[in-house]
Amino acid sequence: MSGFASALLSFAHTLFGPGFCPGDWVWATTTAGALVALFPALGALVVAIVRKGTGNRYDATTLTVFGLIGVVTVLVLPWLLSNGISESFRSVAAGGTGGLGAAARSTLDSPYCFVGVQSKYLGGGPNVFEALFYNKGLKLSYGLYLLAFIVLPAGSLLFVMLQARTAFRRGPKWPSRFFWVPFVVMAVASVGMTANTAVHFWLGFLPFSVLGLIPVGLVGPPPWSVINRPEPRREPSPSPERPPVSQAAPRPQLPPPPPPPVNKPYPATAMASAPEPGLLAAAPGPVPPPPGSRGAGGSRYQRVRRLGHGGFGTVWEAVDTQLNRTVALKIAHAPDRDTEERMQREARALAAVNHPNCVKVYDLVEEPDGLALVMEYLEGRPLAEVVDGQGPLDDVAAGRLWSTMAGALVAAHEKGVLHRDIKPSNIVLDPDGLAHLIDFGIARSQGDSKMTATGMMIGTPDFVAPEQAMGAQASPASDAWQLAATISYALTGQPPRGTRETPMAALMAAARAEPVSRLPVRSAHARILGASLDQEPRRRPTLNAVRREVEGWLSRAGKSPDGPVTQIVPRRLHR
Repeated sequence: MSGFASALLSFAHTLFGPGFCPGDWVWATTTAGALVALFPALGALVVAIVRKGTGNRYDATTLTVFGLIGVVTVLVLPWLLSNGISESFRSVAAGGTGGLGAAARSTLDSPYCFVGVQSKYLGGGPNVFEALFYNKGLKLSYGLYLLAFIVLPAGSLLFVMLQARTAFRRGPKWPSRFFWVPFVVMAVASVGMTANTAVHFWLGFLPFSVLGLIPVGLVGPPPWSVINRPEPRREPSPSPERPPVSQAAPRPQLPPPPPPPVNKPYPATAMASAPEPGLLAAAPGPVPPPPGSRGAGGSRYQRVRRLGHGGFGTVWEAVDTQLNRTVALKIAHAPDRDTEERMQREARALAAVNHPNCVKVYDLVEEPDGLALVMEYLEGRPLAEVVDGQGPLDDVAAGRLWSTMAGALVAAHEKGVLHRDIKPSNIVLDPDGLAHLIDFGIARSQGDSKMTATGMMIGTPDFVAPEQAMGAQASPASDAWQLAATISYALTGQPPRGTRETPMAALMAAARAEPVSRLPVRSAHARILGASLDQEPRRRPTLNAVRREVEGWLSRAGKSPDGPVTQIVPRRLHR
């Protein structure tokens, strides 16, 4: 390696070794430090390229590869080269060749300005440790040595860490230790260099460690499609056969856990995993009787007041006279037979969704004016009303809102249920400041995934995903877009595409996939919001990925992800 170090030094002298103060070989030493600084940047660049295909899959193989890259490019090569350069100058100062040619060595004996003879300046004198603790015979001031041996390596460490963090973007930060820990070891191990050589070495190393950020940043992070790619499922290895035990009951085999949801279109009904009609829903509520049968009447639910009216129907606050509890009664507008069957199927699937931040579905009954969905009644105010009256949320409140709503949607998607109309008015903040997702879109006309029986589009134009506005089927990625648009509204007080004069203009803007222009620029969530509002569904992070990212930010900020979004929600009394 000493031959490699002397060759690098000769190349640095050829590359930049001007014959003016402080001397050609002093400049060559600085150039050599700059060349050595390229090795950590090269290692980070290789890691960034590898992660384009591996994403955040950190198994034994990838961890070993990344660890070897970090140790070789940040510790082994820089340490051997820096000490080899110092040994070359020591050899020339002692009368040897140092691996340098005769013509090159001749200028080492030339004196320059305050340096004097370069061979003595670079190859003689104390090493770094002696210069710091036994400062005798120093050519430069003690303060300059302190600057060179503490400030310059510390600054270089900062930019090596930034290179590693850039290479490991869109993933956990701990693998960056493969780079900055070896660098600390290298800097400490370089105390054996001659002091003057080390000064000029670090003077070249620091600026090129800054420039090394550029190629690593240009590679870019791994795409979300790679990050969201599910882990390959491993089949359990068969255990060795055991002799049968008399009168021993066979142990039940647990089914493997289902794979995490990914951004892919749902089937035509958007209900691929919903329970079939006639099967009991997992929880809660009884099996709804078929329309027209005994017990399906509406006398059980006494209506108190109307809560809302829309394309799907009318929502009432009602009292369950049998259980003496307040419920929300959502009555569909004159559904046809196909819609009745769809409502029964999807009501069972919604009843099986069990999440603390997702509105509960209790029953599906036939009222005199149509099928009625019996749901949990939530006190509180819609997010739209809170933001309009009290102003936008801060990053912590918005992060909690995003995390809890993403969890509620993931629970619904796992049951085959899409929301399709996430907007600020469909998120209710209860008196404790906790958020709840309400108003899942149930009724749809026959053979049309985006229109209701009354001709109303599923989804609000200001918050509809581009692919839905263009007529494509809804998917989990569509729900993810609408939730991100709602979070953006919570942070800014306006929809991400801005407001339009009419709903039709807003719908046309969504169908043209106009870029979002009202994102919160200074928010800590700006980056993940931009990714979640991508026009292409396949490029958006999944809700699980968003939740991990947001909860990680909350944890680093010292905040709990399950805390209240706001405490200023007045309690509304029942009539």
